[in-house]
Amino acid sequence: MILLLEKWQKLLSSSVTGNMVLVLVLSMLAFDVSCTQAFLENGNRIKSRTFLSPEFIMGPGSVESKTYYDIDFPRGHIALKSFNAEVVDQAGNPVPLFETYFHHWLVGKYHEHSTSDRNFSRNSGLCQGQILGQYFGLGSETRKTATDIPDPFGIEIGNPAEIPEGYQEKWYLDVHAIETRGVEDRLGCIECRCDLYNVTNDEDGNPIKPDYKGGLQCCYGETRCKLSRGFQGGKRSIFLRYTVKWIDWDSSVIPVEIFTLDVTDTGKRLHGSTGISPENGCQIEYAVESCTATNAAGNGCVDIKRNNLTMPTGGYVIYAVAHQHVGGIGSTLYGQDGNIICTSKPIYGNGNEAGNEDGYIVGMSTCYPEPGSVKITAGENLTLESNYNSTNNHTGVMGLFYLHIAKQAPNMTFSHPPVQASFCSISS
Repeated sequence: MILLLEKWQKLLSSSVTGNMVLVLVLSMLAFDVSCTQAFLENGNRIKSRTFLSPEFIMGPGSVESKTYYDIDFPRGHIALKSFNAEVVDQAGNPVPLFETYFHHWLVGKYHEHSTSDRNFSRNSGLCQGQILGQYFGLGSETRKTATDIPDPFGIEIGNPAEIPEGYQEKWYLDVHAIETRGVEDRLGCIECRCDLYNVTNDEDGNPIKPDYKGGLQCCYGETRCKLSRGFQGGKRSIFLRYTVKWIDWDSSVIPVEIFTLDVTDTGKRLHGSTGISPENGCQIEYAVESCTATNAAGNGCVDIKRNNLTMPTGGYVIYAVAHQHVGGIGSTLYGQDGNIICTSKPIYGNGNEAGNEDGYIVGMSTCYPEPGSVKITAGENLTLESNYNSTNNHTGVMGLFYLHIAKQAPNMTFSHPPVQASFCSISS
C-alpha cells in the first residue's frame, strides 16, 4: 500500500488539483472496505475491497505484456466470492476498449519463500504446467461478465494446511493490453496480425513460421502496432482496478474447484513440459479462415471448432462461462450424454462509452445451474464447441470455457444467482 501511495503521489503531485484527486480517489478506493449480509445460516458477512494494479505506461500502438507479483489481495483463510475488474486512467475514469484493448488479464496464486523461490499453485486443470492455470481471468468482456459465486459455495484460499512451512501465499497479475489510439487498423491490432507489428521473431527470438499470420507470437511486450501516418499522441498511465469479495472460511462453505477448458487442447502432455508447442496440449489460440477461402459459405459462414476433453474429477457445476474474441458467436459445453451443460454467448457493444463499445465483445453470458442439478462424473468425456463468424479471417482467437465445480451439493437449492444486498461500511 505504501508503494501504491508513493506511485500515485508522483503521478499527481504536479498540481493542486492532482493532490485533491489523490486524496479523494485513494480515500475511496484504497481504504474503503464494505460488507453485505451473506445468505449463509451462520450470518457470515461478505467483505469487499477495491485495489489498483501497478501502473502501465501506454503510448499509441504500444503493447503491455507483463506479470506483476505480490499484488494487493485479501489475506487469511477465506472463501472468494467474486472478482470484478475494469481498466481506468490515473484519474479513475474508465478507459474504452477502442483506446486500450485488454486482450486478457489473469490472476493466480503462488507460494513464496524468497523472490527466487516461487511455487505456483494452479487451478484444477486441464492444461499443462502453468498454461491457463489462473484462478480468475477475462479480457474485453470484463465489465459485463458476472463472476459471483452463489452461496454456500466459495473458492478456498489461505488454508494454513496447504501453505508449505516457511512460505507465504501471494498473488500475481498477468496483463496483456494493446493501446489502439492512432493505429491504422484497430481490428488487425487487437487480433495481433504479424504484418501490422512488423515482427519476424517471437518473444524468445525464435523465427515465426511463414504460415503464422497473427496471434500472441506477434504482439508481445514492447512491440508496437502500425500507426496511421502523421498521428501524434502522448503516453499515459493505465491501471486495472479490481474488486474482490470474500467471506471468512468456516465449515458451512462448500469449496469449488476451478477448471479451464481449451478447445485447442490436443490432449498431449509431454513429460515435464510446461510451454506451448504443436505437440504439447493447450495451444490457447487458433485462426479462423474466411468462408470464401474454405468454401463454407453454405453453412452461413460459421466456423465451428469442436474438441473432446476428459474431466479428471467430477462434481456439480456451480458456474460456467466462455471466453471468445471479436467474431465469436457463442460456445457450448456438452456432457457425454449429449446434453448441454452450458451455452455462453458474447454481448456486443453498440455505443461509444466504456462498457458498450461498438463492435467489441463487452460481456459473456454465464450459467448458474441450480446447485445439484448438473453433475459431471470423473472420467467423463465432454465436448467443447466454439463458434465464430467466418465472413472474414480472424487471427489469434480463443475458445476457452471456465467451470466452477463442487464435489458436494448443498441441502438447500437456489433458482437464481446471488441477490445483491445493501452494504455496510467498515472503517479502516
